[in-house]
Amino acid sequence: MTLYRIDEALIFLLVIVMTGGEVQEKLSPECKQFLYMGTLPQGLEDQPFKKICQFYLGKPRYVTLYDTVNRIPVYSAYTFKRTDGFRRADVPWMYEPQLSTLSESRDMQHFPSEDIHSSFADAQAVLEDYSNTVIFERGQLNPEEHQDDLDDKAATYTLTNVVPQVREFNIGPWKHFEHTIRKRLNNYCRGTAYVVTGVTTSGQTIRRQNINRLGIPTFLWSAYCCVDFDHNAPYSERSKFPAFASNGLNDRDNNKVQEMTVQQLEEFLKRVTYVGKSFQLFYDNCVPASSDNNALHQT
Repeated sequence: MTLYRIDEALIFLLVIVMTGGEVQEKLSPECKQFLYMGTLPQGLEDQPFKKICQFYLGKPRYVTLYDTVNRIPVYSAYTFKRTDGFRRADVPWMYEPQLSTLSESRDMQHFPSEDIHSSFADAQAVLEDYSNTVIFERGQLNPEEHQDDLDDKAATYTLTNVVPQVREFNIGPWKHFEHTIRKRLNNYCRGTAYVVTGVTTSGQTIRRQNINRLGIPTFLWSAYCCVDFDHNAPYSERSKFPAFASNGLNDRDNNKVQEMTVQQLEEFLKRVTYVGKSFQLFYDNCVPASSDNNALHQT
């Protein structure tokens, strides 16, 4: 499924001063709000990934763990917002200045009109990486469909929230899965739903100018945690709370999305990825916290 592509664009020659900000070693309290009990998924601490608190228009919107070598997110963690799923944001794609060599602001920024991205192209994807991929589309890990406020929707349009997703999988089984989760959380989650959506990588890449640019995910996976849910919901839905998960093969064929427990997903990821033996998506397996244990945990 490797795609080889030669882009005829000129090599970037100039370094431009773009706005930027900090990539946080430990997330600030305002960014921990997107994580159950303020805790990142555990078991990835030894990997050289970057924690990004994704800011848009001065507000934090979600958290992304980013792989600057493969130039794709490992996962995006966000809080689900009740929505009809139909309103769409009309914004251009953006990049993450927090991965720029020069920085002044932490807000994600629109790509410049000039084809000169030398200050940030080494560490993250740029539009040219997706321009002639044919097979692949820009698949959002934090999907616009799971946000309601137009600014929250707009914030999903950054390439640090995007992976190369096979078109048939993106518009077919995975899109249907996103609809299913939206309706389930809309109808039966009474409190905050915390979602983590990520990928496994295959070692295959999208190439540009004979350079490996983007890692191609083998699987996409997702899990949610909602401890305050409708206990009178039909058993078929109630059994999928407080937490449930899924994965799907990023391919044209055999790409059915399969739902499973969070623990089953964790065991799967331990087998096929670099996560540690202590890997855990949600603090204490999304067991409802007692009233005296609701402080944010250090990450």
